[in-house]
Amino acid sequence: MNYSLHNLTAVADCDVLIQRATREKADLDYKKLSEERMTVRFAETSQELEADLQGVVAEIAATETIISMLPEGPSKEDAINKKIRLEYRKFLLETRKESYGTVALLEKEMDLARVNKEIAEVEAFIAVIEEKRAQLAA
Repeated sequence: MNYSLHNLTAVADCDVLIQRATREKADLDYKKLSEERMTVRFAETSQELEADLQGVVAEIAATETIISMLPEGPSKEDAINKKIRLEYRKFLLETRKESYGTVALLEKEMDLARVNKEIAEVEAFIAVIEEKRAQLAA
């Protein structure tokens, strides 16, 4: 970006800008570390959720088959109760998938990319101000 460097006329002003930008970069570096960790966690969680969900769906299908073959009685009631618990577990996994699944992972990756671009811009700003400071000091 083009900055209004012609407005800078004192080395002290450059020092203040460099100090503020350096502090901003430190904050962004911390945010980047946090986003990287969250992205890794979301990647792991999304894979686990998908595997768990597929397992529960397969177990529901197997339980439905068992229910259809059993005669009326306590065994069938137990199988029906098991199916209800599995459907509830499926619901919980699908709900978690919305918060920690593939879509959430992609959002975290976008957040990380945004932070990286902010860091690059702050670094470019510092470099330009340091160059202007050197000109003023000469």
